[in-house]
Amino acid sequence: MERFPLKSSVSKMGTTYQSVYKKGTSASNGRGGHMAEDDMVDIAPGPQRSADTTPTSHGTFQLYEHSGRNSNASANSYIAQYFNSAAGDAVIFSGMQGDADDIPGIGQYDDFHTIDWQRDIARDRMRHRYIVKKRQDSIWDFIKGAHDAWSGWVCVLLVGVCTGVVAGVIDIGASWMTDLKFGICPQAFWFNREQCCWSNDEITFDHSNCSQWMTWPQLFGESRDGAGAYIISYLFYIVWALLFAALSASLVRMFAPYACGSGIPEIKTILSGFIIRGYLGKWTLIIKVVGLILSVSSGLSLGKEGPMVHIASCLGNILSYLFPKYGRNEAKKREILSAAAAAGVSVAFGAPIGGVLFSLEEVSYYFPLKTLWRSFFCALIAAFILRSINPFGNEHSVLFFVEYNKPWIFFELIPFVGLGIIGGVIAAIFIKANIYWCRYRKYSKLGQYPVTEVLVVTLITAVIAYPNPYTRMNTSQLIYLLFNQCGISNSDPLCRYNRNFTDVNSAIERAAATPEVYNAMGLLFLALVLKLVMTVFTFGIKVPCGLFIPSLALGAIAGRIVGIGMEQLAYNYQNIWIFSGECSTGDDCITPGLYAMVGAAAVLGGVTRMTVSLVVIMFELTGGVRYIVPLMAAAMASKWVGDALGRQGIYDAHIALNGYPFLDSKDEFQHTSLAADVMQPKRNETLAVITQDSMTVDDVETLLKETEHNGYPVVVSKESQYLVGFVLRRDLNLAIANARRTLDGITGQSLVVFAGPTAPSPGPPALPLNRILDMAPITVTDQTPMETVVDMFRKLGLRQTLVTHNGRLLGVITKKDVLRHVKQMDNEDPNSVLFN
Repeated sequence: MERFPLKSSVSKMGTTYQSVYKKGTSASNGRGGHMAEDDMVDIAPGPQRSADTTPTSHGTFQLYEHSGRNSNASANSYIAQYFNSAAGDAVIFSGMQGDADDIPGIGQYDDFHTIDWQRDIARDRMRHRYIVKKRQDSIWDFIKGAHDAWSGWVCVLLVGVCTGVVAGVIDIGASWMTDLKFGICPQAFWFNREQCCWSNDEITFDHSNCSQWMTWPQLFGESRDGAGAYIISYLFYIVWALLFAALSASLVRMFAPYACGSGIPEIKTILSGFIIRGYLGKWTLIIKVVGLILSVSSGLSLGKEGPMVHIASCLGNILSYLFPKYGRNEAKKREILSAAAAAGVSVAFGAPIGGVLFSLEEVSYYFPLKTLWRSFFCALIAAFILRSINPFGNEHSVLFFVEYNKPWIFFELIPFVGLGIIGGVIAAIFIKANIYWCRYRKYSKLGQYPVTEVLVVTLITAVIAYPNPYTRMNTSQLIYLLFNQCGISNSDPLCRYNRNFTDVNSAIERAAATPEVYNAMGLLFLALVLKLVMTVFTFGIKVPCGLFIPSLALGAIAGRIVGIGMEQLAYNYQNIWIFSGECSTGDDCITPGLYAMVGAAAVLGGVTRMTVSLVVIMFELTGGVRYIVPLMAAAMASKWVGDALGRQGIYDAHIALNGYPFLDSKDEFQHTSLAADVMQPKRNETLAVITQDSMTVDDVETLLKETEHNGYPVVVSKESQYLVGFVLRRDLNLAIANARRTLDGITGQSLVVFAGPTAPSPGPPALPLNRILDMAPITVTDQTPMETVVDMFRKLGLRQTLVTHNGRLLGVITKKDVLRHVKQMDNEDPNSVLFN
């Protein structure tokens, strides 16, 4: 961040952000705390307080009772001395020290720590006000101001463009490598099956008479059909699957361990203000893209849509460093990451509006209106770029885009709600089983052999999947098949009804299902069981793997089975009053593909607990605005059933399993405890504090060695523990190391001074550290209800709050303390919260 030329020096009070006083002008001039125009920085001053005011988090700095100070000066004389001191020309912004940027690393955070939202947002406000004030000085300052204003839009534009391009590469690569398991195009090996058959006008996957595409048995001189061809195809399917999975797992293990999994639980945690260094880095991005193509191509029960959110967030993080406004400020960076998450869903499903709502509903913690607009723009650009690339050759951004034109019948709401209930039950079974298995993997020896586990899961999946045509095919193609309507061009066994098509444009008539349809339903049921079991073991292994596509497939299978059942019910009992109106014409009034779509939404909603964004994604997928009500009914039923059978969605459950410090804003705190019950240390225990002007450098360094706290309250003295401010451990270490390196005469016996004038002393020179002191820490009293404290942590994004009683410091409550207390109150293990 650029240094601001505020009036301060090493020997003076530094600058902090939020409320402003110019000392010597406003605090003692009787003008209600307002400054003259020339002396002002454009921040409203905090209220004036008397000398015996209880310390709070408001105002510029706190004034305290001084009866406990080891000084002969009264409170009034101390204040007068303070304002008339050499610090009189300094400007104070409570929150973060501006001049602290002199010290390298100040304002940054350590790995696995929570950011201070208030401090970072205040730093950005101060930087912005300075730029606005300087804009009139010169053309160059005006240009810098304009660049600052549009840098956010330029950043999300770049994120959208890059996300669209990467998504196109992933779609094309995964499509080609998936078909590689079945055969190759000899004329152009880089063509997938569909592209290879374009010249032969055979562009559907259910035809086997495309001469340009050669299966592996044909390359070995066998025919397409027969026992020998089946065995060769089976072996090649297994070998390619193992090769792709092994390569993906090895790349992840060697180069980027963070590239495994979905990434959405970690993205949610990062967007809530947690730091995970390297999780959004360039190596993670590269390995995630390559590994995702390989793992999807291996035929494992996983999808690429969830990891697209992680990939887009990586791009957002990397590109934000081109703009220091975002790259150097963790709170501002999360605005870009929220927009990137929206772009990830946008390209995954071709649903830009659904992507914005997904970012808002599911992953983002802080989502101001400005971020909503930028997320919308980013998702729009990403979808436009992917549409331009057209990776599937169908003029749509997803493989399973379908369109329906039949209206739904009112009584169908009953089976739609029933599908919602089925989806909630399937989702609850999956979440409980997956969390149980992931916990077992985490705490057993199995976790020490990630590549072996991937290979075993891949081998079992390939061996079981190949005999069933519905598990053998790519999951996205299966979803497309289940969503699709039966027509003259659809020859799948699911559509083998007793129909005679005489006209392509004629309506589809009702017809009885043949035995082939019932056989296909049996295979679909087996596919449902297999995919459910295999997804339980697959989600969480050490390859990039998403959950959206397997969830959609499970629901689509269940929905198609129910849809065929309803269709045959309408055919066999067409005179019942339910069917007598809409189904009296002889045309097929029930659309099984619609049931598949509703079932897919139900399972995905039950697994992720999405509602609004899910419905929008589904109707953007299908172009069926008229089916919003069935989708809403199924999504709500699924969420209710899922919430009744298990409190958490899959992402929240994995956040809890990993011990991330995520304080969910949707949960309610329903207990009656007080701040004094949660604070550390407990009553009658010693609190580690730093005094404002009586500890030496050696004393402070000893305290840092003997304790592991992330920050320390600064008090007036050991005897009179009135609060002065709060200083971070990282800032202390950096400031002391910097002082030893740059200042002459600083020794272990130098006094460390945080507040007040530094009077000359006969010994070594004092070390002034007022620049790193937060003079307006958020404080609560010991009688504050924990419900209020939890709300403060959620809505203000706090790292910690200090607990006082009559102005005296009692203890500290950190985010980790709050999370552990919530766990304890809910009869869960408080030690499962691993990070602060």
